[in-house]
Amino acid sequence: MATGAHKSAGANALAPDTYERVLSAGAVILLTAVAAALFKGRAHWPSVPLNIWVHLVTVLIAVTLTPFMLLRRRGTPSHRQLGWVWAGAMILTALVSLSVRNVNHGGFSIIHFLSVFTLVQVPLIVWSARTHNLKRHRQSVRAMVTGALLIAGFFTFPFDRLLGHWLFS
Repeated sequence: MATGAHKSAGANALAPDTYERVLSAGAVILLTAVAAALFKGRAHWPSVPLNIWVHLVTVLIAVTLTPFMLLRRRGTPSHRQLGWVWAGAMILTALVSLSVRNVNHGGFSIIHFLSVFTLVQVPLIVWSARTHNLKRHRQSVRAMVTGALLIAGFFTFPFDRLLGHWLFS
């Protein structure tokens, strides 16, 4: 009987909670806004530097995978495979973002701290999953999705940044 109770508790621990549903909805909203901005800005695509395109594509991979990772069953082979893709996209996004310096007269900005944080945090997310520290893994993923994807993503729209300029002009 204890084994059945443990399995049930473990299954509940792996089920998405309200916060993860909110994060998933935020990812879908962000994807919709980015798609609209890209559509509206398509005439300007040829003038966008390659590093911006790589940054945009890699972050879109991570944001697209986020709802699937948060809402589907966890611990499965497909969850692990998609997790590697998500982690790789996040690392590449952070690395490429270090070359994006369109503000501060070509210098680093405050947002670049998030890139460094991502370069440290994503390997810790992978490590916590590989060592079966599911509590740490879940907390770290939620923090990364909240800050590095959603908050940073929504801040690509104000202040006359590229996507915001395309979407609102």
